[in-house]
Amino acid sequence: MSIRVLVADDQEIVRTGLTMILTTQPGIEVVAEAANGNRAIELARRLRPDVCLLDIRMPGLDGIEATRRLAGPTVTDPLAVVVITTFDLDEYVYAALRAGARGFLLKDAGPALLSQAVHAAAEGDALIAPSVTMRLLKTFAGAGPRPVPHAPADPLTDREEEVLLAVANGRTNTEIAADLFISLSTVKTHIGSLLAKLGVRNRVEMAMWAYRTDRVARGHRN
Repeated sequence: MSIRVLVADDQEIVRTGLTMILTTQPGIEVVAEAANGNRAIELARRLRPDVCLLDIRMPGLDGIEATRRLAGPTVTDPLAVVVITTFDLDEYVYAALRAGARGFLLKDAGPALLSQAVHAAAEGDALIAPSVTMRLLKTFAGAGPRPVPHAPADPLTDREEEVLLAVANGRTNTEIAADLFISLSTVKTHIGSLLAKLGVRNRVEMAMWAYRTDRVARGHRN
């Protein structure tokens, strides 16, 4: 079955372009378009698409608030949201992730990365533009000493440690499965367990936890 996508952007030419790109990708179907956040929420709640692709800067209700209402921590049945923007600003990245976005892309990402982000979000995974992820982690690593977070109440298993390190190194679920010779569903199970044990909400926060506990520098479990 095709992944059903809602596209929301206030600029018609951008919205049309994104729709054209997505409809040419195998396994993706655009089921609705919206020119503002309020309309995006209305359509998303009615149609329940597999993925909502939301621009950040839209009139009336912006993409961050729309994301919060569709995918935020208080939403009972959240939808998968990928935020896309022209503006490469860290404040937007943090706001989108806090609001519940499963992906963050720049509009110059290209068809391949756009398709990957949609597929990842539909599968419960998350994809952040590589340039954004690396900058966030470099900024985090260079911010000086920070308190080491509390150890999880339930210790990580050896396999979870391997998956965590792979996530911190920017590997996708598919790549992790190949690297560790395990199934994709097993990777997803480990990711879910890590999110719960570490008390984080997305892969970037998982990577930051790994950096903060010196796992990335050591390359193995503490």
